[in-house]
Amino acid sequence: MDVKKLLDTIHLFERLKDVERHCYTSGGRRESVAEHCWRTAVMAFFIKDEFPEADIDKVIRMCLVHDLGEIFTGDIPVFIKTEEDGKREEKFLDGWVDGLPEPYRTELRELFDEMEERATVESKIYKALDSLEAVIQHNESDISTWQENEYELNRTYAYDRTEFSAYLKELRKAIRDETEIKIKNGGKNEQR
Repeated sequence: MDVKKLLDTIHLFERLKDVERHCYTSGGRRESVAEHCWRTAVMAFFIKDEFPEADIDKVIRMCLVHDLGEIFTGDIPVFIKTEEDGKREEKFLDGWVDGLPEPYRTELRELFDEMEERATVESKIYKALDSLEAVIQHNESDISTWQENEYELNRTYAYDRTEFSAYLKELRKAIRDETEIKIKNGGKNEQR
């Protein structure tokens, strides 16, 4: 990639640092999309031994770029995001990807298609981690930032996305245990 296009791309990605997510950090500020993507990628790195059959480098790439469309639309929480919101995000993202030089255009298009289809083990791992990281972040945030529906959401979200893996089901159960402790203790994170 020529240096001008590289700088344009890096400048665009920088905007993810300012796109706030619905959730708060343990320090009390809103989490950015960039932070969510980064930690999802870190999670993929640390579970690589659990998935010797998977291309974890591909999973990490998926984690790093999966919310790139939110540069154009902002973050919309899963419990209010509509099909129309998703189509709008996809339209902007597709337009941007189409403007990339090869081989990046093809590589990103293939990654986004694979993530959308969720048929490969890599795409299933990425989607599970994407969802689990969000629940972990809620467990780390002050419970006063939770909306009423998030008590149940933190208890139930992402079980369907971990069903393919005994390890990820165990991780999801451990995260739910943290949720239950947090709720029982009035929001205190005594497990850490």
